Amino acid sequence: MGQVGRPGLSAVGKAEMWERWRNGESISEIARALGKAPGSIFGTLGDKGGVAPPVRRRSWRCLSMTDREEISRGLAAGESFRVIAVRLGRHASTISREVDVNGGRGC
Repeated sequence: MGQVGRPGLSAVGKAEMWERWRNGESISEIARALGKAPGSIFGTLGDKGGVAPPVRRRSWRCLSMTDREEISRGLAAGESFRVIAVRLGRHASTISREVDVNGGRGC
């Protein structure tokens, strides 16, 4: 559980922390450089066993904002799920599911 009132490291801060750790800097040195308490750096490093987690990437199967905007435009134009799906290179069921999750055609 995180501490109240003490913001965590940003993505840039975490990347810098892991880079400094790989370069052999001590926890105290890293904490001073990032303006954080040594305990918070220790906790973050300890949670991951001192090994930087892989960078998370969104799956290619996930719809992008551009895809969602295209679905919205297609629905506004009265197009069927199948027509929208063909244009996006997706299955019609993917379009249907996305519309259902976000409130249906009427929204």
